[in-house]
Amino acid sequence: MQSNGEAVNKVSVVLGSQWGDEGKGKLVDLLAEHADVVARFNGGNNAGHTVIVGDKSYDFHLLPSGIIWPDCISLIGNGVVIHVPSLFEELEKNELKGLTGWQDKLKISDRAHMVFDFHQAVDGLQETERSEGPAKGKLGTTKKGIGPTYSSKATRNGIRISDLVGDFDKFAEKFSDLADCHSARFKSLNVDKEAELERYKILAERLRPMVIESVSFLHAQMKLDKHVLVEGANAAMLDIDFGTYPYVTSSNCSIGGVCTGLGIPPKFIGEVHGVVKAYTTRVGDGPFPTEQENEIGEFLQTEGHEWGVTTGRKRRCGWLDIALLKYTSMVNGYTSLAVTKLDILDKMDEIKVGVTYIKNGAALEHFPSCEQEFVDVSVEYITMPGWKSNIAGCKVYEDLPANAKKYIETIEQYLNIPVKWIGVGPARDAVVTR
Repeated sequence: MQSNGEAVNKVSVVLGSQWGDEGKGKLVDLLAEHADVVARFNGGNNAGHTVIVGDKSYDFHLLPSGIIWPDCISLIGNGVVIHVPSLFEELEKNELKGLTGWQDKLKISDRAHMVFDFHQAVDGLQETERSEGPAKGKLGTTKKGIGPTYSSKATRNGIRISDLVGDFDKFAEKFSDLADCHSARFKSLNVDKEAELERYKILAERLRPMVIESVSFLHAQMKLDKHVLVEGANAAMLDIDFGTYPYVTSSNCSIGGVCTGLGIPPKFIGEVHGVVKAYTTRVGDGPFPTEQENEIGEFLQTEGHEWGVTTGRKRRCGWLDIALLKYTSMVNGYTSLAVTKLDILDKMDEIKVGVTYIKNGAALEHFPSCEQEFVDVSVEYITMPGWKSNIAGCKVYEDLPANAKKYIETIEQYLNIPVKWIGVGPARDAVVTR
């Protein structure tokens, strides 16, 4: 402990490095065994993290992936937007799979904003408007109400968890005003305010024991030298500022969101672990330079079971993209990488890696800032030999085939970042640690 009372034990952060679905939940679960607090800082139940324990597969959307560990506190931070009915539904579903003791471990920030059913309805209505409008362009939203809720937050008529567990009459007034605001915009929107308020009166009592002032709580934990692990949802290429706008989510899911979504100063951030799938996938619309709309993409989709945890939608698939990873590393400052699903490439004769974007015959000097800049971009690839063997049983790095090790080392060389973990199968312990 330092003499000025500041925390010595730096916060560790796990972030998605591509377009999400990289397997962050598995790494968080691995690291959470030695963490005291696991905290979510952004997004809502548009996120989907899977953790497999034995024969049970836990799907988390709002819950931090560390909630399985008995001695680990799980915190939903102020930067998260929460659909309260979905939170309890998620808890109940995971209880049936064996989750226990969450009542003593789950903490929720009183500053977190609330997602309502009408936010979700508006999300769908907005997407319909986009698809039928003159531009005829959908964003590929999950329709979980995330964008409309962050919009309410930004226009300062949003409703926070503190409102729900505080003066309920005041909450009812705010709820009514917010519902009316959306109903005035979308004439087809019908909100049964009376029924909703009756529902939330019950939910408020269920939620109240979990609600805390999270900023002072986190700082108290750090001053006690507790290990805080931060779990990012979504990924850098879906970041509202740094992603492939407008085909992005509505929150900052890169490193800056850790500070604003939890109230942690930058000086307390230590290790930043970027999670990278051994190939690239994305759900929804938007640019994807290394996408393979062919038998390669079909193979990766089928072999990797690439379906969205939250949406059930088929994921678009393509080769690993070094140009993209250099860009997200620039933004996030990864100190190490976890490469997941390397086993999906087991059967491939050869594997390509996109290393440079080319436009007008020259290499691009920066990652494209907008949709228009992706037009006429091509990708320069290197081709590597596959290893044509099953790596699921590998326990240490030396067990991996030579060509698999070469693939990992090539990633390290291009990015100049060490690969610390390698996923070789879906099981909880199917990770090679270096």
